[in-house]
Amino acid sequence: MTAAPLAPTIGVDFGTTNTVVSLTHGDDHAHLVRFSIDNRDLFAFRSALSFHSVQGAAGAANERVVEAGPWAIESYLEDPLETRFIQSFKTFAASQAFTETRILNKRYQFEDLLAAFLLRLKDHAGEQLAALPPRIIVGRPVTFAGSSPNEALALSRYEEAFKRLGFEDIRYAYEPVGAAFFFARQLKQDATVLVADFGGGTSDFSLVRFQRDPDGTLRSTPLSRSGVGVAGDAFDYRIIDQLVSPELGKGSEYRSFSNNLPIPQRYYAAFARWDQLALLRASKDMRDIRALERIALEPEKIAALIEVLDGNHGYALYRSVSALKEALSSQTQATFKFEAGSVDIEKTVQRSEFEGWIKPELTAIETAVGEALDRADLSEAGVDRVFLTGGSSFVPAVREIFLSRFGAEKIESGGEFESIASGLALIGRESDLDLWTMRAGAEG
Repeated sequence: MTAAPLAPTIGVDFGTTNTVVSLTHGDDHAHLVRFSIDNRDLFAFRSALSFHSVQGAAGAANERVVEAGPWAIESYLEDPLETRFIQSFKTFAASQAFTETRILNKRYQFEDLLAAFLLRLKDHAGEQLAALPPRIIVGRPVTFAGSSPNEALALSRYEEAFKRLGFEDIRYAYEPVGAAFFFARQLKQDATVLVADFGGGTSDFSLVRFQRDPDGTLRSTPLSRSGVGVAGDAFDYRIIDQLVSPELGKGSEYRSFSNNLPIPQRYYAAFARWDQLALLRASKDMRDIRALERIALEPEKIAALIEVLDGNHGYALYRSVSALKEALSSQTQATFKFEAGSVDIEKTVQRSEFEGWIKPELTAIETAVGEALDRADLSEAGVDRVFLTGGSSFVPAVREIFLSRFGAEKIESGGEFESIASGLALIGRESDLDLWTMRAGAEG
């Protein structure tokens, strides 16, 4: 790949769980934007927002304080009952059903949420992003999350949000392709590389051929791509659905006149999804849930659901689920523990159980890998290296898909959180950008 002397570029990996930003400064290297909070230095900026209402002066309207990343988490932990905390909102990007949400009496469309998030990220980056490069390469999944994702809608929403930061030359590149550019720096010889990127909302795959010219220049050719709108958050859903929701009334019944009827499943479908959980507390469904407590056959379970929602314990639930996934990545058995007010759920989980729960997602991932190979007219033998990146690449059942198909000797991993952003910034230095990127409104 050619690194001509171009102006600085910026790569942004806006992820479902974390967002990472990388810059080039007139050289062949990408430099991560870093953030300092509570004596911690980090580059993975949590993709979360918090909205907190602060009482104004006498007679004045309340002020709305917006925070993002780890500062959003801090704000929420300081005052959970009065803070609206939103995470995994990238999942809404391609959803036509999501038009807006009301937060502290103000309407927010998706582009408003993303712009607010990006502006706070920029502020916290300080001097690193004080002078923004003219060109930005934004990562996008191969397949957006959701049952019927609208790609054009998602990119138009991205476009509006990034324009509010002042960018004019905005281009989009597939996230696994960004990871491929990051990985290619360590190649010593020609290779066909399969990149598997596992984010919070999507699993994306890209096949790229890298060849080195006699002068040492590394050239790259895209071969194929595929993706599926399931990943880490879908695994989280299965854990909550199996371990938590039954304790909060899922599968139980309520009395209506002389009939026993099942508690509506839709409450628990929303409860078990991070993007929906933030909205459930303020929805009309919440009124119905409160009414159900009086007629439920197991009212204590509905009361527990109400307590978790009223207490805004979504982040505590997220931490419990994440801890279980992490433990099961290195152990064959682990304990799930969730405490929220009077709600206390503790269960032992076998790794084999968890793998059974996520079998539909594993099948979808394996199918997408096969599609990438078919589109490139390649067999497993035609792939020289496999680069696994993203948090869910640590899940043993996910890794086994690639170990069994390609063999351990071809598998590489690393840079699980930085690879995409750094690769995107490097793509911005390519002489033929149209080969690797697209603009909003153009065909991918």
